[in-house]
Amino acid sequence: MNRPAVVEVDDLTVRFDNRDILERFSMRIEPGEKVHLKGRSGSGKSTLLRSILGFVASDEGTIRIEGELLSGRSAWALRRRLVYVHQEPNLGTGSVAEVFERPFHYRANMHLRGNLKRVEELMDRFLLSRELLDKDVTTISGGEKQRVAIITSVLLGRKILLLDEPTSALDKVGKSAVVDYLRSRTDVAVLFAAHDVEALGGADREVQLSAGSSGRDER
Repeated sequence: MNRPAVVEVDDLTVRFDNRDILERFSMRIEPGEKVHLKGRSGSGKSTLLRSILGFVASDEGTIRIEGELLSGRSAWALRRRLVYVHQEPNLGTGSVAEVFERPFHYRANMHLRGNLKRVEELMDRFLLSRELLDKDVTTISGGEKQRVAIITSVLLGRKILLLDEPTSALDKVGKSAVVDYLRSRTDVAVLFAAHDVEALGGADREVQLSAGSSGRDER
């Protein structure tokens, strides 16, 4: 029996102020697939990501996560299968080490606390100095914040990553480190919105969005 798509969007329409941001948009993401969400500013990329998270209600259409229908009732549980990384992550306060530890204070994540043993290994992989662990998170650079947020998502062990311009503050070497890692994770599906040429190299395919249209899923 075939596994269901990890994300399936069917005829999704989202309206704000009587204007269609997304209109009858459909797409599928298969397990382990890396998909680049393409489109100009205002084309609905962030709206789609937030809809998949259940933060934006659709006017029409459906979204399924690993075969389960996303609804107001199921959103909280399904959201635990996903991780969303914004281009300007809000990491709160405290040291970088505390940022990594914070999610594992919650009961839902306590069983994954052993993953914290991988922090230094992942920092090396993402070209971050281990000295960063003791720094106040409010003092680190935008590129460092982006990589800290991505590492946190990896530690949580989720199999679906939603990334909104995840490498916009990184130089070419830093972008390559992120892309290489994501490509190496054949068990993780990634949907990312990005304009960076280096980031696009990490995609298996592109999905085009245009404001007020249905867009297309290019397979």
